[in-house]
Amino acid sequence: MAKQSKSNPTQPRPSELAGTDTPDRQNHNAKLDSLEPLRSDATGEALTTNQGVKIADNQNTLKATDRGPSLLEDFIMREKITHFDHERIPERIVHARGTAAHGVFQAYASQAELTKAAFLQDPAKETPVYVRFSTVQGPRGSADTVRDVRGFAVKFYTEEGNFDLVGNNMPVFFIQDAMKFPDFVHAVKPEPHNEIPTGASAHDTFWDFVSLVPETAHMVMWTMSDRAIPVSLRAIQGFGVHTFRMINAAGTSRFVKFHWKPLSGVYSLVWDEAQKLAGKDPDFNRRALWEDIESGDYPQWELGVQVVEEADEHSFDFDLLDPTKIIPEELVPVQPIGKLTLNRNPDNFFAETEQVAFHPGHIVPGIDFSNDPLLQGRLFSYTDTQLLRLGGPNFHEIPINRPICPFHNNQRDAFHRQTIHQGRASYEPNSIDGGWPKETPPGPVGGGFESYAERIEGHKIRNRSESFGDHFSQATLFWNSMSAPEKEHIIEAYAFELGKVERMAIREREVNEILANIDPLLASQVAAAIGVAPPTGATVPGKPSSLKESPALSQMNLLSGTIKSRKIAILIANGVDGAAVADMQTALLAEGAKVKLIAPSASPVGSATGQLLTPDGSMAGLPSIAFDAVVLPGGSDAVRLMATNGTALHYVLEAYKHLKAIAVLGDAKDLLTALHLDPDEGVLVGSNAAAVSGDFIAAIAKHRVWAREAKAKAVPA
Repeated sequence: MAKQSKSNPTQPRPSELAGTDTPDRQNHNAKLDSLEPLRSDATGEALTTNQGVKIADNQNTLKATDRGPSLLEDFIMREKITHFDHERIPERIVHARGTAAHGVFQAYASQAELTKAAFLQDPAKETPVYVRFSTVQGPRGSADTVRDVRGFAVKFYTEEGNFDLVGNNMPVFFIQDAMKFPDFVHAVKPEPHNEIPTGASAHDTFWDFVSLVPETAHMVMWTMSDRAIPVSLRAIQGFGVHTFRMINAAGTSRFVKFHWKPLSGVYSLVWDEAQKLAGKDPDFNRRALWEDIESGDYPQWELGVQVVEEADEHSFDFDLLDPTKIIPEELVPVQPIGKLTLNRNPDNFFAETEQVAFHPGHIVPGIDFSNDPLLQGRLFSYTDTQLLRLGGPNFHEIPINRPICPFHNNQRDAFHRQTIHQGRASYEPNSIDGGWPKETPPGPVGGGFESYAERIEGHKIRNRSESFGDHFSQATLFWNSMSAPEKEHIIEAYAFELGKVERMAIREREVNEILANIDPLLASQVAAAIGVAPPTGATVPGKPSSLKESPALSQMNLLSGTIKSRKIAILIANGVDGAAVADMQTALLAEGAKVKLIAPSASPVGSATGQLLTPDGSMAGLPSIAFDAVVLPGGSDAVRLMATNGTALHYVLEAYKHLKAIAVLGDAKDLLTALHLDPDEGVLVGSNAAAVSGDFIAAIAKHRVWAREAKAKAVPA
């Protein structure tokens, strides 16, 4: 359910204290109240210290005379300043910039055959969740739309304890063994001598590392693809990355891979949009998520699993324990098992989003680990990280991290302890407190956690399995599975990134020792773009693969087929055809799209018939890069005004260059002439909304007009 907030009508807003109310001010304040209701947790309450002492004066420090020195005994000021001085905690080393939301998860049917996990048994039960999305490389102040992996972490508050599914929007990772994680992160972070670049991988240390470590080849391909610049967080897939186990009540274990598939479809920005948004609206993704939830347009994902019987563990041409490999869906289909809905924004960013602590080691009965060496290292690392960030071992008592089920043990004390224990025994076994808390036997009656009894035998060694030795075949599979536009974007991404690398030897190594082993066309085109001699051929023999391509890897095959939640701009100016505006709004809203009226300024616009239209924003404040498509509704006077307005002309040209659908109604066709643009399958010209709305909606549903791309690159904007 949507978040319910109460407002206090007797409490004035700051703007109301500034002067006498006018009708405009009253309307403005009413709009503010509707968008941001007053806080309810302190309504009617006295201002106090943290010890509960009521404060009589919160404006002035205690001083010796009104102009004398401040006194150390002012405990109110000292408490307030001390708390302020310590309000910031160390940011996450990776995934520092994030945003999050509350929601619910519901299973489609009982999964008892697969797992004994309680939250997957009853389709009538809703499990609360908290989901955090993030970028990996940049600090908290970096932009949302940089080229990067997106974290996708889900905390399930189940009746058996918290289960954290901590993954990314890409199904593989850069390295195979956690031993290399510090090296990878050090390499991708800003360079140590000048702390540049922020939130980007286009620099020498990153490409030096990945060109020397071939196991990174597959993940780098994903990162150079459009997956790394999503349009919105509701349009990304999520993956558990590692192979896990699910265990049923009979003790049968199966390997599983977790998948989140967005009901909105999977689609991305184009690179020019991503760069411009980083400057014009660095909060683009988090703003969209917040606004969608506030408006009741809740993002949803379907949870699916790929299931592999233990007997089939070694039946693939790759190793299930290798986190740089996927299980192609053509080999093992994804079975949908439930749905996630995000339906409530956080009440406080710091208390919830910044303090939430995810950990892949937080599991419940019925879910267990595999021997993936990257996963095994994460099981140590995440707890270790939270000890520093959140001030000690009691981070589980922070409200956003607390389980919803009771928890009792003999762990005591340490920083920030909140539980007040009343028993005398803080050990087990004991007789003083009747032996409580006691162990719970495993099985359907007790429900105690029992690790899977996997048989292990062998020597202690530091070694990498030979089955982890193929680094290029799945990178080639990914490349072969891309559409022509997606391949072009990958080439351009490599060219952009490697073009920023100062050392020519690193560029040459990446082309000759990595890309040449993935695909000769990819290698030669990147080489030509970055001033490197084309490679003479692969340096590593190719490994035969059971698949030449996997259509499930291409975003072109992952669109929803609808325009629900897509954002459409209708450009208006004085003299606009009001009927065309209304008709197009009606048609788009009926399909679930979000429509905004955009004008040269925020001032009201008069239609050709004298009707006043209130813009939702200005062309400068809400540029075309903030929308999925644009409508030019016509009206001779409006068209003449826009034809002489450079911002308006740029708006249309930019939408055209970014391959967006554009509906051109009535007189607005004169703007096309002025801009030397021709109609195409996405530039749809008609006398009224009825003439083009069907084709326009179909074009938006395809996300981009890819056939226009080559021509659009030649159009100045």
